[in-house]
Amino acid sequence: MRLTEFQELLHTEFGVSRGDTLLTDHVIPSLGRTGAAAIEAGTDPRDVWRALCAEFDVPQARW
Repeated sequence: MRLTEFQELLHTEFGVSRGDTLLTDHVIPSLGRTGAAAIEAGTDPRDVWRALCAEFDVPQARW
């Protein structure tokens, strides 16, 4: 998944402000770091997206 696609999904699902805050401030337990840190460390944005969706009970049809 491209980073631009990830950001579009993030902002559509959570809104711009909340999505950006979740990405930079929320530690995702399954990744052991924030989404931004995970992406910077080389984690595929798709894996970060799926982890956020699982944690915040986003219906799987939107993953």
